[in-house]
Amino acid sequence: MTIAIAPTPTPTSVTPPPRAIPVVAAPPTSYRFSVKQYQQMIEVGVLTDDDKIELLEGYLVTKMPRNPPHENAIQRFNRTLSRLTPDEWRLRCQSSIVCTDSQPEPDFAIVKGDDQTFALRHPAPVEVGLAIEVSDSSLTRDRIDKSRIYARAGIVEYWIVNLVDRQIEVHTLPVGDSYTNVQNYTAWQSLPLTLDGVAVAMLPIESLLP
Repeated sequence: MTIAIAPTPTPTSVTPPPRAIPVVAAPPTSYRFSVKQYQQMIEVGVLTDDDKIELLEGYLVTKMPRNPPHENAIQRFNRTLSRLTPDEWRLRCQSSIVCTDSQPEPDFAIVKGDDQTFALRHPAPVEVGLAIEVSDSSLTRDRIDKSRIYARAGIVEYWIVNLVDRQIEVHTLPVGDSYTNVQNYTAWQSLPLTLDGVAVAMLPIESLLP
């Protein structure tokens, strides 16, 4: 008797359905402005004094509002520093400094020059002997962002007038993006005002803090 053997079926290849590629939304991008673009916006009136804006690392940043203690500290510093600033220096209040990617407006800057030096331009970092920020609500920004900007620009000395803890934080010896020396002066101490390595005066901190 003959037994018929059925042929072994040839396996067929099955193409798997295409895998779905997950769609990831691209993060929103923020436009960064150059210092030149920022200055042009001011020149043509796109930005005015009413906008309360400064350029920090390419971004337009709203300046913090000032409360009475902040205003009082500015008045105290203005009166004291105006009296002690030497003739070859100028005290500037809430005026711009031009850095590579920023145009910050510190509450005070003591800059090298006379009245004519900055008639048509803002100071460069190399001309700044001291930058000062009065800080309460802006304390974190001043400690991190402003400190990084001023250090990277090579500004030799930077003070944070810390109204929260009633102390003045003195940052010196900038290297890269940071200051390598930070000293805190409390209300019962005196703080040396030094310009170009010359001690100009000793400031009793208690008289400067509200």
